[in-house]
Amino acid sequence: MPASKPLQLVIIVKALTEIAVFALLGEGILYLLTGAKRDNNVPYRILKTMTLPIFKIARFIAPRFIIDQHIWLLTPLIVVLLWVFFTYLKIRLVLGGG
Repeated sequence: MPASKPLQLVIIVKALTEIAVFALLGEGILYLLTGAKRDNNVPYRILKTMTLPIFKIARFIAPRFIIDQHIWLLTPLIVVLLWVFFTYLKIRLVLGGG
């Protein structure tokens, strides 16, 4: 039985959210491990390129009183909350029959 269109959309967006979570986690780990020379580290630059749009979106939706230096704290929280939301939607769609 094929999945319904809303369920397919939720599954795709949830998967993209999971990729964002792992990219943020990987960037954070490499940030700690590579030290001051992180900008010369190719995997770090790749992950930074992947997460840059996520940070820009977080900056756009964050209230202005949150300074740019603290966006790195807010961004993972937003992404994890989105993952929880899409997981909830997926469960509702599967158990509700579409």
